[in-house]
Amino acid sequence: MTSLNQSDTARSRVLIIVQNLPVPFDRRVWLECQTLEGAGYDVTVVCPRGEGTGPEQVVDGVRILAYQPYAPGGSAIGFVVEYVYSFLATARLALRARRAGRFAVMQACNPPDIFWPLARLLRLLDGTRFVFDHHDLCPELFRSRFPDGPAMLLRGLLFLERMTFRCADRVTSTNDSYAAIARSRGGKAPEHVTVVRTGPDPDRLRRREAKPELRRGRPHLLTYLGVMGPQDGVDIVLRAADVIVNQMGRDDIAFTLMGRGDCWEDLVVERNRLGLEDVVEMPGRVPDETVTEVFSTADVGMSPDPLNPLNDVSTMNKTMEYMSYGLPVVAFDLRETRVSAADAARYVEPGDVEAYARALVELVDDPQARVEMGRRGRERVERSLAWQHQRVGYLAVFDALTGRTVPPVADVAEPTRAEA
Repeated sequence: MTSLNQSDTARSRVLIIVQNLPVPFDRRVWLECQTLEGAGYDVTVVCPRGEGTGPEQVVDGVRILAYQPYAPGGSAIGFVVEYVYSFLATARLALRARRAGRFAVMQACNPPDIFWPLARLLRLLDGTRFVFDHHDLCPELFRSRFPDGPAMLLRGLLFLERMTFRCADRVTSTNDSYAAIARSRGGKAPEHVTVVRTGPDPDRLRRREAKPELRRGRPHLLTYLGVMGPQDGVDIVLRAADVIVNQMGRDDIAFTLMGRGDCWEDLVVERNRLGLEDVVEMPGRVPDETVTEVFSTADVGMSPDPLNPLNDVSTMNKTMEYMSYGLPVVAFDLRETRVSAADAARYVEPGDVEAYARALVELVDDPQARVEMGRRGRERVERSLAWQHQRVGYLAVFDALTGRTVPPVADVAEPTRAEA
């Protein structure tokens, strides 16, 4: 493929595909879109439709084409049906968008690892380059969610991952653990893998004036933000709340758990069974402004992700968002969580619900520790984790593929183990 010069690529078209979240709700993908659009790229996103959005919209210069999501259920076979549907819907919208001109680069975000055939087609038609934005480890996700699942499906996921890596010109991985898998299991050359952490935007995600009414008549508020699936540990939060409220007798603490997922309805039922309706609020997905208000009022952010093959090596976006708002974190002791949060978190032995509950109460009762941990977390975001640092390496990948600059020699602004 002939290299393009700077003037030729001033409005090079980029196609971004994401399946598991709508855009701009997907914070990482939206930061990527804004980075590319701000650098002069013409960005089109294909994703599932979010609540209150139509099939096509333009937001801050980014064109978003959306299809009606279809999720038949949380079983392994249900995911297969969902992914086949998503691939066909995505391919239809991507080829429609191509009528406006060739795409210089296509980026596919996972999960799932199913879009490499579309990347191959666009490469054949137009010479389109392929960036794999490596968000999750699908084989580990399957093993964590379905530990006794069919071996054939696991082999299929490993095949899809292998083909995605093989087809990708470049890989952008969310942390060092993922990058190591891209190099080993994926067979990618080190110079073709760039670590781009999902860093929060500290200018937008920052503590504002508290809203005392969000505590619902109690002095303290603990919060959770994120997906509510089997591997996310929200059931652990409910069990910890049961310990705090019904066993310890603490009536001074309220909980607000924001987000939805496959388990949301079951979690609401469990909350009610435990008699926590007045203590634990579960509003589902909420607007960004609500998140800001809750985080500005809360005392502690909860990262209850249990130890499993996926979580141990994954970077939790919610943890870094808590830190951006100056919230101390309580988390289970997972490898990549320590890399992200360092001393801004208090770590608990994985699986120990009572210890998790005690750690929450201890922080509630120690305002000085909360302030100091929150300060360290915010400082860590500003110094190395923020998107303003990560965007440099991300943009360099696209500039290299379109001929605007040379490839980056090393990963940008990645916290080292020594820093952590």
